[in-house]
Amino acid sequence: MTDAAEIAIVASAFGADSVRTAGHRKWAEASRRAGAAGFEVRRELFGYEADAAPSRLRELGKQIAELGLWSVYSTPASLYMEGGRLDAAALRLALDEAVALGARLVKLQLGAFAREAHCHAIAAQLRGVNVRLVVENGQLAQGGSLSQFVGLFDALKREGHADVLGMTFDVGNWAWCGVSASDAAAALAPYVEYVHCKVAVGEGARRFAAAPTVDDARFADVLRRLPRHVPRGIEFPFDAACIDEDAARRVAWLAAA
Repeated sequence: MTDAAEIAIVASAFGADSVRTAGHRKWAEASRRAGAAGFEVRRELFGYEADAAPSRLRELGKQIAELGLWSVYSTPASLYMEGGRLDAAALRLALDEAVALGARLVKLQLGAFAREAHCHAIAAQLRGVNVRLVVENGQLAQGGSLSQFVGLFDALKREGHADVLGMTFDVGNWAWCGVSASDAAAALAPYVEYVHCKVAVGEGARRFAAAPTVDDARFADVLRRLPRHVPRGIEFPFDAACIDEDAARRVAWLAAA
């Protein structure tokens, strides 16, 4: 299929405890068997802090590349601190770790962006770094509001560095913030470079991530509004009773959706 979307699998889809116990390599191998093109490494799922050391990351990156996969490096750190200040130290650490891994993308949370993007400082850190920076909409009001992301990309244009970073659009996370994912997709599609695919089910404290159904019209509408040429990451949990079969089925479905 010539217009098939490129699919990555987020490590957490295999279960957080399973990744912390067995390590990322095992699940990168499972991702390859499922037919994925990429694999997202999650910093918070390392079993030990030493796993984030440059030598460990280089080894993991080599293993992922040998499987024929490209990688995403995800950190729970935020790009902006309280008051809208750039967290330059968090950005530097994330970039250094992503470069050691050999990642294609490095993903941070947006955090407390206010009005200034500080894009010149970001551009300075990115100079000579062969990894693309993307920020993700989170599940909290701070870092998960549509107005913040619209404001961010407006600020980047205003400050003269519109292309300094892109967006990871998490379809399911908008539900935690009471935002229509379709509305967000319509507003932010030009800036989206990676899509996290999941839906939210339940309400309030009982809301959790789940797999979209094949006939989910709202999920399909969101995908139609987003660019098809950007990779899609599976972040919803696989069926633990038949992980390999479920992963392969979901990869094939999402590539064609």
